[in-house]
Amino acid sequence: MLVFQRRGLKSEACSQGAWRTVNSGTPATFVLASELPQDRPAPVTSDHPVTSNTRHLTSTPLTSALPSIDSQPPSLGRVTTVNINSTTSGEELISASQALSQQARILSQGLQATTGRRRRRSPSPDPSPDIFQEPPVADPGSNRVIERGEGHIQPLGQATASLYSSYQEGRTSSQPDRKRRRLSSKSMRLDPEPSNPNSSSRPFSNGTSLSPLHKAAPSGSTNGSSQTHIATNGSSSSHSSHSLSTHLRPSRPDYFGHDREEVTRILIQSLGDLGYHNAAGALSQESGYELESSSVAAFRSAVLQGQWADAEDLLFGGTSDDRGGVNINNSKPGIGSGLVLAEGSNANEMLFLMRQQKFLEFLEERDLGRALGVLRTELTPLNQDVAKLHALSRQKLITYSLLMCHSAEDLKSQANWDGAAGQSRHAVLSELSKSISPSVMIPEHRLAVLLQQVKQNQISNCLYHNTASSPSLYTDHICDRSQFPLKTVLELRKHSDEVWYLQFSHDGTRLASASRDNKIIIYDTETFEVVRTLSEHNGWVAYVAWSPDCSKLISCSHDKKAKLWDMHSGNCLFTIEHHTEPVSSCSWAPDGLTFVTGSMDKQMCAWNLSGSLLYTWKGYRINACVISPDGQRLICVSNEKSIHVYNYLSREEEYNVQLKVDLTCLSISQDSRYMLVNMSDNEIQLLDIETADIVRRFMGQKQGNYVIRSAFGGANENFVISGSEDSRIYIWHKDNGTLVETLEGHSGCVNSVAWNPKDPCMFASAGDDHVVRIWSKDSDAKGKWRNSLNGSAR
Repeated sequence: MLVFQRRGLKSEACSQGAWRTVNSGTPATFVLASELPQDRPAPVTSDHPVTSNTRHLTSTPLTSALPSIDSQPPSLGRVTTVNINSTTSGEELISASQALSQQARILSQGLQATTGRRRRRSPSPDPSPDIFQEPPVADPGSNRVIERGEGHIQPLGQATASLYSSYQEGRTSSQPDRKRRRLSSKSMRLDPEPSNPNSSSRPFSNGTSLSPLHKAAPSGSTNGSSQTHIATNGSSSSHSSHSLSTHLRPSRPDYFGHDREEVTRILIQSLGDLGYHNAAGALSQESGYELESSSVAAFRSAVLQGQWADAEDLLFGGTSDDRGGVNINNSKPGIGSGLVLAEGSNANEMLFLMRQQKFLEFLEERDLGRALGVLRTELTPLNQDVAKLHALSRQKLITYSLLMCHSAEDLKSQANWDGAAGQSRHAVLSELSKSISPSVMIPEHRLAVLLQQVKQNQISNCLYHNTASSPSLYTDHICDRSQFPLKTVLELRKHSDEVWYLQFSHDGTRLASASRDNKIIIYDTETFEVVRTLSEHNGWVAYVAWSPDCSKLISCSHDKKAKLWDMHSGNCLFTIEHHTEPVSSCSWAPDGLTFVTGSMDKQMCAWNLSGSLLYTWKGYRINACVISPDGQRLICVSNEKSIHVYNYLSREEEYNVQLKVDLTCLSISQDSRYMLVNMSDNEIQLLDIETADIVRRFMGQKQGNYVIRSAFGGANENFVISGSEDSRIYIWHKDNGTLVETLEGHSGCVNSVAWNPKDPCMFASAGDDHVVRIWSKDSDAKGKWRNSLNGSAR
């Protein structure tokens, strides 16, 4: 039980359950009834000891300060007794509660009148609760008390003890609740505005603010509903009553299983990316989360402004002791111990990126001395990438020419660099951000990346996705099989012998087929009428390749010759007679100014448009060769069961892979990341060009005796398609390796397939049956080709 004494008033909770109020001049204090001697009542005299934590009030007599009221309560000088026992009715309980409440209000008014103003709180950091709150409401007919606003029910005998327990917790606890994160005043604010317990964040900075990353407790509702307001800075209150009972603050709910802070910060970043800066600021302010700390913002600014010394200090730590917080006096934030790096990050690589940029910028400014100083004293000691260092060393020669010329364009061209005023600093920042902990510096455009991953995942799980349009985010994506090219809509029977190869032009308007009948036939893909027939070869034609602008065509033949054709006139521009064995393959550089031919005479040769030999790679019998779409690499497969990867610009071999099976065909994806290799053991492998790792295997087709060619195809190259020795066409999903369809139609070996690059619903196949088949989704499309002179509709 609780005995409460205050100057001028004494209320007792006696063992018999009675409340008594008496006048007394003694100071107020709390004692437990259980601590009193059992043979006497609680002390009521002024000699009761005062504890060190007692709050002293004014000594002005209460009787002179009490206001006059119409309905006088029991005199403060009298003892008012209410007996409570097991037979006490609910109405009597309510009356007792109201009487106690009324006397408490009278005493409170008397205290205010005495001092003439509201008494200030004690400067103690753990103030006592207000003792004179409205008491809990008794539930008539029971011994329970409902604490309003909390929905918490206690036995009546425990309700008053709860008040004392709450008071004692507030007085004895000098440390904040360790389960709650408080925001200290040392790192809370940049401005002198007072803290608002319902919104403590500062405006959104879009990556340039000097305010720290912090997490404030939320206010308002979550997902549209809330029962309790949560205040910041560790304080909380019920929003309908001021009960002193101790309750656990509800933890921040996650967002459907996702971390709320991560989701909110990513949304803030994405709103900034979209240009909705006010909305981003509002979200930051309401949520209490900020995009990034002051140190990250300062690091970002230093990189983009070319302040490389500051950037290194901020990244790896400097002299001042700041870990991302903000000084209270608004002074410039310190550098601190650096930013937290991602797991597995290499500090030397990060330094190399920044110092390489600094080196190139000095060269651009023609500051030769400082550039060479960076190279010798900053880059070389890192010993990070010998090849890169050699490349940078060659720039020393360029600096001499820069001193003599009027432009730095040569430097930019040689270094493949767009200068300090271009996007090079942004590129450096983007690379550096990959090595910084994502919780400290969110990767660029994170929401867009996540959405793209969602779309790609849906595409990967959609077997028949064959459209270039992006899936909607509103619904789950799935494509109908009826929209996939599954039917032969046209048969082209112009060739008189086996058709070994075919290829669509890059604009999708023409189709070229090469045959054992020594001919090349060009079709118009609108009508599939023959546009041209090229018949100057004296041997089987094994391969053709369209120029990037579709104005020229190279043909390779077993007559040991390669020919360059003008597709506007149909004339042969020149014939290459350099090779001594059949010419098996050819490929164009993406600029259309050079091309390569590969032959069984163990040579690959680079040529220009005038027919001049530029370079020769020797050593292997070439089955196929391809220049990557980005123009960086030349890749070939040899008759010696090996793959060779060359740098097309430097002519040097980067690596080679030796296998145990024959290799017959090679294709490179449009993004220059992957190569597709046909193997004689009934397998097609998708390899990563950078690492030579096997990404995926495609199996099911038959190949062992003949040259079978495969290709990427469909919208965004979502599929892998291949011919087969069993007269079928096999189509796999590139991303998951699932066999999507097996199509029948040819009566002999299917040697080659090609997908129209502009129409994902059209591909062609060529076989030993002398037929070129056109496949489409639209069975009615055969009507417009019904009168074609070169084929028959099916």
